[in-house]
This record gives sequence, C-alpha cells and structure tokens, in this order.
Amino acid sequence: MSPMDVQGLSIGEVAEATGLSVHALRFFEREGLFLREIPRSAAGRRVFDETDVDWIALLNRLRDSGMPIATIREFAGLVAAGPGNEAERLKVLQRHEADVRAKIAELDACLQVVHAKVVIYEARVNAGTAEGVWSPPRSG
Repeated sequence: MSPMDVQGLSIGEVAEATGLSVHALRFFEREGLFLREIPRSAAGRRVFDETDVDWIALLNRLRDSGMPIATIREFAGLVAAGPGNEAERLKVLQRHEADVRAKIAELDACLQVVHAKVVIYEARVNAGTAEGVWSPPRSG
C-alpha cells in the first residue's frame, strides 16, 4: 500500500493536485458538492482519497465552464444518490453542454471580429502607415 492509501491526502495536497485553493475546497464542501462526507483524522484534519480528487476535478471543470453552483449541486446530489437516476444526470449534462456550445459560438463570433482587426493592423504596421486604422478623435 502507498502512504496515500493509509493516510489519504490533506486538504493542502488536494488543493495542490487540483489547482484549487483550500478556501475553494472548503466552499465546495459547505455547498454539499462532495459525494461523501470527507472523513477526518484523529487530529481533525480532512482526509481525501483519489476518488475525491477526481470528483473535485470534475466539479472544477463544470464550474469553470459556467455551470451554476445550484446546477452543480443538483448534479452532485443525483450522483450521490446512486444508481437509478442516470437519465436525470444526462439531462443536466446535456443542458450544460448546450450552454457551453452556445458560449463557444458567441466567443467565436467575437474572435472573428478581433481577428479581422488584427489583420488590418498587421497590414498597416507592416506598410508603415496608420491609414485605414481607426483611431479615436483627439480631444483639445
């Protein structure tokens, strides 16, 4: 057995492994987003395992991709409830996937505008002229 199997991971080690702050991990716990109550050592410190780290990594991706905490809580509750609600979990994930795809499409439209400006500026900078490049009017 590895030392982790015997002792588990501290909250600091989980923070390092996931890139989240200790504060964020405590927030996730307070919000009821973990699949289980995290056990504590005799000294009262949280003891995480690899499954917890994998779950936290998923939570973080869902959050980073814009899933509201309430929806993450809903999804976590469904997963924690165990087998039998997979269709409900799928619906939550499908709704979020559609939201993420819509955000990507919106960002792509923004990127096209920015790229068009980059092309214009590159041409003008390379030509040594500001002609044709928008500049705000000078005041005074």
